[in-house]
Amino acid sequence: MRVAIVGGGICGLYLAWKLAEKGHQVTVFEKKEKIGKEVCSGLFSERILDFIPESQKLIQNKIDSVLIHFSKRTLRIKFSNWFFVMSHYRLDNLVANLAKGAKVKIILSSNWSMSDIEHFGGEFKRIVGCDGALSPVRKSLGLKDPQFRLAIQGFINEKNFSNFIETWPTKSGFIWKIPRGLYETEYGIIEKPKIAKEIFDKFLKENNLHLERINSGIIPQGLIIPKNSSIALCGDAAGLTKPWSGGGVVWSLIAANILLKNFPDFIKYKKEVKKFFLPKIIFSKIATKIVYFLGFNFPWILPKNIKIESDFLI
Repeated sequence: MRVAIVGGGICGLYLAWKLAEKGHQVTVFEKKEKIGKEVCSGLFSERILDFIPESQKLIQNKIDSVLIHFSKRTLRIKFSNWFFVMSHYRLDNLVANLAKGAKVKIILSSNWSMSDIEHFGGEFKRIVGCDGALSPVRKSLGLKDPQFRLAIQGFINEKNFSNFIETWPTKSGFIWKIPRGLYETEYGIIEKPKIAKEIFDKFLKENNLHLERINSGIIPQGLIIPKNSSIALCGDAAGLTKPWSGGGVVWSLIAANILLKNFPDFIKYKKEVKKFFLPKIIFSKIATKIVYFLGFNFPWILPKNIKIESDFLI
């Protein structure tokens, strides 16, 4: 079957690679001039190895816990599985090479429209939008946008092999510090777009931090899958990110595997994705609100040490 994947990020490339291995003729349309996401913390649970075993060689540091610094109490959250610090840019290119090895055609600098894709080199029988938070495929289907938060990140030239992350909760998000091993230390924030920069600038000033290579990106959150037999959404285009952290790679790859299992039945894919993710999204939103409410107002109620499942809280 001829398949068009719109978006050459990790989700689109993974889908293209696996569909091509099943014998489908896959074309990836990527709007940028090169493959590789640069605005991302590159923090992935060890489940990444279940999807892309070759990514083992990209690990820069290993994380087993996170410190959450409320003003009057610090919590330590222990992860059930390791988190790996990697370069998202290098991971994307690794999967792109695997896709090319499976005979996937990747077209860069593609200013496409849905009609262009449907008629590019012949008619595509299936189209999958993996085209990010502002997904043109989603817009072309007349679907609503998910909720958006803004992520800002920057780096200092400081080696850091700590096995824990530090975070400082904000009104609707948090500031983070990630040790990136031999290369650098990363600071960032995820918050509502209107207030993210102001909060982050204040934090940097108070802590006398001067960052380099400052980047920003939009983080979607929601679950938006069209009821369409020939067009589907996956990854950020479907709003598949963790409500508590904004991370989306492993969730996207899980959804991609659900799509692969049900391909080419996109209606069945929609049903199974909703059944799998909706309870986890609802629970994690409630759990996050409870922890934030208690942490800001009654911090002594919260235990100092908690253990959670790395990708699903429970």
